[in-house]
This record gives sequence, structure tokens and C-alpha cells, in this order.
Amino acid sequence: MATPDLTLDSPATSAQLSHFSSPGLVRTTLHRSNLTEFHLTLTPHPNESAHSMTRRLQAELDAAQAVVLRHEVFGSLAWHHQLSWDWPVTWVEGADCSGNPVAGMHVLAVRGADVDSIVLNGQSVGRVFSDGYARHALLGNVHSDPQASLDVQGRQVFERLESALQLAGFAMTDVPRTWLFLDDILAWYGTLNRVRREFFEQRGLFDHLVPASTGVGVRNTARAAMIAGAWASQPLTNEFYLREVLSPMQCPASAYGSCFSRAVEMVAPDFRRVLVSGTASIEPKGASVCGGDMDGQIDLTMQVVRAILVSRGMDYHDVTRATAYIRHPSDAPLFQGWCQRLGLQNWPLVVTQAVVCRDELWFEIELDAIAPTHHHATDWDL
Repeated sequence: MATPDLTLDSPATSAQLSHFSSPGLVRTTLHRSNLTEFHLTLTPHPNESAHSMTRRLQAELDAAQAVVLRHEVFGSLAWHHQLSWDWPVTWVEGADCSGNPVAGMHVLAVRGADVDSIVLNGQSVGRVFSDGYARHALLGNVHSDPQASLDVQGRQVFERLESALQLAGFAMTDVPRTWLFLDDILAWYGTLNRVRREFFEQRGLFDHLVPASTGVGVRNTARAAMIAGAWASQPLTNEFYLREVLSPMQCPASAYGSCFSRAVEMVAPDFRRVLVSGTASIEPKGASVCGGDMDGQIDLTMQVVRAILVSRGMDYHDVTRATAYIRHPSDAPLFQGWCQRLGLQNWPLVVTQAVVCRDELWFEIELDAIAPTHHHATDWDL
């Protein structure tokens, strides 16, 4: 049974949020004065094909008269070449923990705004639009040369992200969020951190804002060592700004050599968006905890991400997109049971198999949340 639209609005703003869920679909619609955003999460019906999921997505887009800005697919690489879209798609081998060909997909789309494409070396890798407060560039499917060495491939991805942004008039210092999907992550995550740090230092990111980020181990359609996405934002008014959000329960990632922010907040006059990095079971001093204890890892990780949200006046009910990365598919029911106990069965969630950046960690989650700028977290029954 579908859950009807529920609307949150603030009299001090012109933004409204409506939420809808039905089997296989969760949709959050952000109604603004000059445009409408659609945050879609699609998961498979029992034994549903990737083609059927694609048709369902297209029906949603057609009904909304919306243009896709960003599209992630977690599923079998064998299906990638059987499907095609007119926009950039980041497709990674995020296996479904229940045996379906596709674990799920997240889509951000917009109606009422002019959308331009970014084409790099003949490949569509991004979309650009303005919401009136800032220009935004959303990049995806940016990958390295599979024939190069690992350190060269790591550098290539950041250079190609930068080149794509420059085509649209952006710089790396405009980036508050990155997504890094690494093939064989445990073999070269240390190399990636070194390359990333060097690149960020050369581009001056440590003097601006270090992006929030996700880094997990999954294969990709290019058979490259890494495929990436990014979000860049340029203020059009001083009413829009970006800021780092610290984790109340963890140290900064920089304390143990990783260069990413725990979360970043985008603030506009009408709404705030919090982008939470990939988060795992790491204690305040940076050490892994609950090794070998999947329930313990889930519990601590979810406490950490909730503390970040609550620090910004939000909670689980404000989440518009979430991806849970699980090392062993047999552990997926543990997380699903956790969600059921908290009443989050209708979360905009994709659960997929992936390798976390530390061998002893079996669970990681990343998420986005949105609330009107003057909205305070309240109880909302998903």
C-alpha cells in the first residue's frame, strides 16, 4: 500500500517537502518557489528485471516532467550494456543481497530549471542547473584509464573531475561532496589517500572546504581502478553557503590521514541539505570497533549518523537518500531488522554488497537529508 504524500513547510520559507512511498519506490519532492526537485529511490520488486525497473523510473520522470541531474545504479555489471539513458549514470557492481540483478537506484531530478550537460572527451559526465541561490554541477561516471598504474589512476580521476567542472565554470574548491568507488579497495586505499591529499593540497582545498566523501570497494563498468562522482556548488547570493559539519561521536577523518569531512551542509534561505559521508563503526579516536560483531557495527554506525543529523536539527525522517554497504550479503537481514525496529521500513534506502575501506569493517552507510531552513526536527512516522 502506498504511503500518501505528507508535507512539511515553514511559514518563513517558500519550500515544501512532500514524501511518498509504495513498494519499490520512495519519493521526496522539494517544492520551491522557482523549481521542484524529485529525490527518487527505486528498489526491485520480487524477481523484477532491470528493464522493468527502468520503465518504472521513466514513468516517474514522465509523470513529473522532470530532467535527471544525477543517477546511481547498484547492480550486476552484466545488465549495464543492455540498458541506456540520455544522461550520465554511475553504475557499479553493487550486488543485491537478495539475488536480484539490481539492488536499487537513486535519482535526483528537477522540473522548472534549465539543465545543461557536461561532455568530457565525448562522454556525458554531468549536469548543471541553478536553483536561484547557487549554480550546481553534478558529475558521475568519471573513471580512470584501466591500463595505468594505481597511483596514476587515482590522480587521473581527480584531474578528470576537475576538467569536467572547468568546462562548466567550476573549480575543485566548489566541491562539497565526492563519491569514490574503488575496485579492490583494500589493495590500494592507502595509495588513494596519498594521491587525494597531494591533489587537494595543490588545489587549495584545505584552505576552503574538504568535501564529504564515500569510498567503498565495488567493480565498475569501465573495469578501471576507480569511478567517481561529485557535486559542486557556486553561490549566486550570500544567502547560500556551504559549511563542514563535525561528527559529535567521531574525530575528524584528517586525524588518521583521510581527507574528507564527516558531513557538509548546504544552506539556502528556503532549505538546508546535509550530505553525510560514508560512515562506519569507528570510535572517537579513529580506531575500528565491534570487529566481528555485525549488530554492534550497525548500532554504532547508526548512532553516529543520527548524532550528525540531530546536531543540525534533523533526524532519520529527514533522509532523502541512503545507501548501506554490507560486506557479507547474509548480514543484510540484520540491518533490515534494525530498520524495522525503528519504523524505517519505508526509508529511501538501497542495501548493496560492497567492501568497506578497512578489512575488519563490514558495514557502512551514507545518506542525504533535507529540511526547511527554519524547520526543527519533529516526529514523523515513516
